[in-house]
Amino acid sequence: MSGPHPDWTPASRQGRGDTIGDIVAAGADRIGAAPGVGDEARELASMIDHTLLKPEATAADVEKLCEEARTHVFASVCVNPAWIPLAARELARSPVRVCSVIGFPFGATLPEVKAFETRMVRDEGAKEFDMVLNVGALKSRDDALVGRDIEGVVRAAGHNGTVKVILETAYLSDEEKVRACTLAQKAGAHFVKTSTGYAPGGATVADIALMRHTVGEKMGVKASGGIRDTATALQMIEAGASRIGASASVRIVGGSGGSASSGKY
Repeated sequence: MSGPHPDWTPASRQGRGDTIGDIVAAGADRIGAAPGVGDEARELASMIDHTLLKPEATAADVEKLCEEARTHVFASVCVNPAWIPLAARELARSPVRVCSVIGFPFGATLPEVKAFETRMVRDEGAKEFDMVLNVGALKSRDDALVGRDIEGVVRAAGHNGTVKVILETAYLSDEEKVRACTLAQKAGAHFVKTSTGYAPGGATVADIALMRHTVGEKMGVKASGGIRDTATALQMIEAGASRIGASASVRIVGGSGGSASSGKY
């Protein structure tokens, strides 16, 4: 089981007066870079996984994604496994981490395949691994298979890897969401995450609050799917998210210009 990772809990906000939460509570719907607010934009950026998972993405798109991540100092870039070597080269001298999806987007492959994929991208430079839960197994109440699936990825990720388990909440009842969170936590994962962006629905405030309540404060909660503006991102953080997955990351932190990653994620 991997040990704690410094980015997975709300600890990054402790000792700062929960500043992002204060802004939300006061009614703000946008963070800019004016004096006194720039720190908030940077703090928000440090909680975002800048994401590009389009099947038609090109090398130039990934390079632009990494350039944007370096500029805004996002937590990570999240790309498909084939792009991990390129992203790792682009971010080699950057604090931005490289994240790969695993078993994406359906999570219905074999546990051994997910573990093998994790080892492959780890060796290519990935530090974070967003694996898709076996949704069918969960709904079939095969908790042993779900747990083994996650444990294999956690072991393959290594001690320095961060594993996020995508629940695909749009397909789950509240009871199933709670059970999935409990299984992920027991298996040693570092985060639970709402969505792939490919299901009928994405992150909701209610789901984030439920997931945070279930896992407590010692595990990360990532909101992803449909987060396209600052106000929505801040609502997710206020509900308990400690990481945001988005393709509209530049817009969320108040940046200008289009992004190759901009899309439905």
